[in-house]
Amino acid sequence: MQEKWHYQNYEIQEGLKPGSQAFQYFFKVLKNGEKKCNYCVWISDDALEKFAPSRKFDDVVTSQKEAWQAWVKEKIDDQDFRNRALKIDNQGSQEINLSKMSDHISPD
Repeated sequence: MQEKWHYQNYEIQEGLKPGSQAFQYFFKVLKNGEKKCNYCVWISDDALEKFAPSRKFDDVVTSQKEAWQAWVKEKIDDQDFRNRALKIDNQGSQEINLSKMSDHISPD
């Protein structure tokens, strides 16, 4: 994880999944050092250009980070600590349940 910040009584660690060829950005939410959940943003390769013409992952993060952090804060405000991903492609976005996709939830 590349960055840490706090919201309410939670620590949020966020960053790109290291070494991933696909865009996967993770937010790990912890309380008192214990993991509560993961929130993730997955962007399909064909949708990357919508967020950054360069298609570079760092440029995509820079352009969208505030919106994604607001999404995480909203989840925390709602006390929704289910492992969730915001999956974005050319057709739009949808939230999916990560517990049904256990091979995709590790931020490491």
